Amino acid sequence: MNAFLERHFPERRLFLKSESETRFIRLKPGMQVAAIAGVSAVVGWSIIATAILLMDSIGSGNFREQARRDQQVYQERLNALAAERDTRADEALEAQGRFNSALSRISDMQSELLASETRRRELETGIGVIQSTLRRTMNDRDTARKELDGLKVAMAENGGTVGNGGTAISDSTVDFLTTALADTAGERDKVVADAKDALLQADAMAAELALVRDQNDAIFRQLEEAMTVSVAPLDKMFRAAGLNTDSLIAQVRRGYSGQGGPLTPISLSTMGEMPSPDASRANRLLNEMDRLNIYRIAAQKAPFALPVKSSYRFTSGYGYRRDPKTGGRRMHEGVDFAGPVGTPLYATGDGVVVHAGWQSGYGRLVKIRHEFGIETRYAHMSRVNVKVGQRVSRGERIGDMGASGRVTGPHVHYEVRVGGQPVNPMIYIKAATDVF
Repeated sequence: MNAFLERHFPERRLFLKSESETRFIRLKPGMQVAAIAGVSAVVGWSIIATAILLMDSIGSGNFREQARRDQQVYQERLNALAAERDTRADEALEAQGRFNSALSRISDMQSELLASETRRRELETGIGVIQSTLRRTMNDRDTARKELDGLKVAMAENGGTVGNGGTAISDSTVDFLTTALADTAGERDKVVADAKDALLQADAMAAELALVRDQNDAIFRQLEEAMTVSVAPLDKMFRAAGLNTDSLIAQVRRGYSGQGGPLTPISLSTMGEMPSPDASRANRLLNEMDRLNIYRIAAQKAPFALPVKSSYRFTSGYGYRRDPKTGGRRMHEGVDFAGPVGTPLYATGDGVVVHAGWQSGYGRLVKIRHEFGIETRYAHMSRVNVKVGQRVSRGERIGDMGASGRVTGPHVHYEVRVGGQPVNPMIYIKAATDVF
């Protein structure tokens, strides 16, 4: 081996000269090979490490760029959803305005219809009186004519006078009776003409009533379609959130039980009769409008919103997952939205603050109790802006995002509990996208 190395790496001497002496170091073939191998190893390690760093830098840059693009796409989607929500809100307000206008028009038309019905009944009553008077007058006329014919025959037989208990009827009596009969005939003709006019007016009123009924039917159909379009999304939203709509409506109605004004059921009958079909349809519409108002009240009170309005990253969903601290499998009872420390956090619904402070594992925690047995939790906050007992509204700022408690980085842990049991908050967040 030494002879082989001597051929390729002959022994060399390294001279070190000073002012007083000269020394040298012998570099044997084995030492040269060891030195070359060491230098080669260092150079190779440097090349490999540099390549790894370059690849990691390029990969992290691509990852950040992809994350930035995903964030931009998600932000655009949020903006589109917000614009769609505003559009739907505007459409709902316009539909509400059209409904109120149509309801006012229906009220006016119902008043006109009631007045027309009253006039028709008065005309029918007048026509009945006129016909009764006409029949009585015609009977009187026939009786008078018979008596006049009898008197004429008697006068012709007795030479111009008729004896009746010593009393004689002269020509003046006959003239009086003739004049009375003529007046009666004139009154009869006038009554007949009035009856014909009344019948014509009754026909005109019937045609007008038919036209009003057709217009009412068209208006009712439009209102029924508008109410269906307005109520269906809200009903779908509450059912998607797992809420019983009947018990929810009953609970809201107990808190808002006042009645009166335009939502009072319509009743046009004062004689104990059944309401007309139009009145029944109007009452059904008013009931649907009351249901719509109750849904809007409930939607304002329930947590149908996101706790974060700024840019964020969805980092963990609801359900079992690997614990980021221990690596074990645990139940995650909420969802996590990550962002910079100090990102504003907002209440997702109207309610009362029941906890505002530190809690083990959660760090700085805010609990808000809402209607219908719902509670929301906002954990790992850096700052809390509310206190226990304070009433908050949807969209009100309750604190800032942070990294307090058991965390690996700044984010907000958001929970929704119904009856004390955790549910998936995304059910409420996704359900709200159908309406708001």
